[in-house]
Order: sequence, then C-alpha cells, then structure tokens
Amino acid sequence: MEPVRFAMVGGGEGAFIGPVHRTAAAIAGNCRLVAGAFSSDAERARRSGEALGLAADRSYASWQALIEGEARKDAAERAEFIAIVTPNHLHAPIAIAALEAGLPVLTDKPLTDTIAAAEAFAAAAAQTGGLVGVTHTYAAYPMVRQARALVAGGALGAIRRVAVRYTQGWLARAEDAVGKQAEWRVDPARSGLAGAFGDIGTHAFNLVETIAGERMVRLSAELRAAVPGRTLDDDGAAMFHLAGGARGTLVASQVCAGDANGLAISIWCEEAGLHWEQENPNVLRVARRAGPEEIWTAGADRPYLAPQGSRVIRTPAGHPEGYLEAFANIYQDFALAVRGDAPADPCYASLSAGMRAMRFIAAAHASSEDDGRWIDLEDTRA
Repeated sequence: MEPVRFAMVGGGEGAFIGPVHRTAAAIAGNCRLVAGAFSSDAERARRSGEALGLAADRSYASWQALIEGEARKDAAERAEFIAIVTPNHLHAPIAIAALEAGLPVLTDKPLTDTIAAAEAFAAAAAQTGGLVGVTHTYAAYPMVRQARALVAGGALGAIRRVAVRYTQGWLARAEDAVGKQAEWRVDPARSGLAGAFGDIGTHAFNLVETIAGERMVRLSAELRAAVPGRTLDDDGAAMFHLAGGARGTLVASQVCAGDANGLAISIWCEEAGLHWEQENPNVLRVARRAGPEEIWTAGADRPYLAPQGSRVIRTPAGHPEGYLEAFANIYQDFALAVRGDAPADPCYASLSAGMRAMRFIAAAHASSEDDGRWIDLEDTRA
C-alpha cells in the first residue's frame, strides 16, 4: 500500500530514541516521515529537519505549530498520525491536541508523567474516538508473542510463579545523570512520579501481563534512590499477585553496574517453565516437568511457531532479529490500524495497557511510601 505519512514530535539532534523510531518505521516499510517538530529549541528543530531531508515548511519550530500546520494541509498530503518521542511530561498535552485535531497518536512509554495526565489523555481519546498506541517494544518480539501463545494454549497448565527483572547500570554513579538522555529521567518535573520504575519497570510490568494474559492485581514495593542526591528511584523491587492467583517478583534498577539491558522473564506453569532474555531474543527456553528441555528459535521457516509470532518474523532461522525489528513491528501494525486494517493481535500496546502501566507506577510508589503496604492497582487515583 502507499506508505502511511507520519510526523514526529521530539527525537531530534542528539536524541537516542528518535532515530530508533525512524529506523523502525523504515524497516516496517509502510510508513513515511513527512513532518516533524524535533526539539523545543527552534534552531535545533530546524537543523534536525534539514538533516532528515524534510522540506522547510514541514519542519516546525514547536509541536503546536506542527499540529496546526498539518491540520491545514490537504488530506492527501498531511500527516496521518503523530509519533511522540519526548520526555514524559509532554506526552499528554501533545497527544490531546493531536487527537482533537483528528490525528492518531503513537507515543513512547510510559503513557504520561502522572495518573491525572493519563486520565486526561484517555478522556480525549474517548471523546474523539482517536486511535492510540504505546510503544512497549519488548512485547513485539516474536518469541515473546510465542510465549504468550504457549501460555494461552493451556497445555502448560495454570501459571504459578513469575520472575521478571530489568537491570541496567548506566546510571550507577551521580555523574552519569548528565546529558540529553539522562538528565530528564532523574527530574520529577519531566519524568513524573517514578524514575527507574517508570522508565524500565513499566516494560517489565507490560511483559508480565502480555505473556501471562492476566492482570497484575496487587503489589508490595520498595523503591529507593541508591545514588545519594537523587529525587527519583533508580532501584526497586516488588512482589505481586496476578488475577489467576499466581505470585511474582519484579526488579527494576538502573544502578546495577555492568548490566547493559538485562531484561529477562521466567513464567512457571503447572507443567513447564518458560524463560526469555532480551539480550538473546530469538530463543525461548521451555523446561518441562516431565520431559526434555526445549529450545525454541525464531525464523520465518519455523512451522511450529504460532501465527502471532511467525507473522512478524522477517528472516529465516539463524538470521537474528532484535530491538529495531521489534520496534518495526509496532510501526507496521500501527500504520495498518491507521488505514483501518488493524491485525487481531497488534504489536503496539493499547491505551488501556498504557493506563495500567501508569497505575502500576502509582501503586508501587504508594506502597513504597507506606513501608511496603500491599496495594490494589485499581485503587490508585490521581
């Protein structure tokens, strides 16, 4: 089909995640960047648009100008959705304005900085009927989707225990929290209520609910700033209950020196355990109670894979796909949805999933503030 035209807010010169989004959109093959407001600094935004080859009149000095400018363009020319890749505190105002202008929104996680902002975001989506997607990237990996299919199939029995961890070491020292990528993440005014639990803990949370197919209903958490002088958490852990009765643990830390991107999950069911690691993403290990250990691998020529996993694999076995390809799966499916052809099990997270991640953040923070008191996620309020 003709590529779906999109505009980007944020992600300009010096950014990390913006180029990731643009590369993913290119891999997806059904998206085309046509406009952007790439920085809150007008000159940096101009340079970014020029470097990306955009026409001067499609490189805007602010997100407000972008939304207004694109809305005035002919329907055959204007952007068909907005990708938001800014710090958390800007997600809601940009998304609300875009939705009110009739533009679907694909936003980075977490959904926003606060529960109140998330509820305003959700209200705008409900009022306008606009499409919203959230980039919980790890749920778009083929072998994560395969794990979900195995659990949902029922042959492994009920889930009994879950262990998920997401450990990084890039903020292990006070001096690490400098530069464009780090400084806003340790600033409550831009990051929101949580630090590591918002930035990477939400990915771990989403991965649990995605594979388990069950909601996390209550938790007890301890969050802390391990590095002196920080306001937001950079380290934390939680115990949790799933709706079906399983128990679990979740660790999210950005002060684990030496760890790069240590996201890993284990789900033990009655008949087998499933084990997946993001740094070895094309492998799913299935350890059965009464049988040999199985190693499942990704590949377009693997007939045993479930459709929801196999449909997003691009290469034969032995040709690894990873982070960029998973991101591309999100763009591919969101573009299809914009054109009214959404897959039954899309790779992007829904607005509802984004709201649940916000309630996870709020519940974990409230529990930690109250000496680890058990809190129901649905009881969290703005």
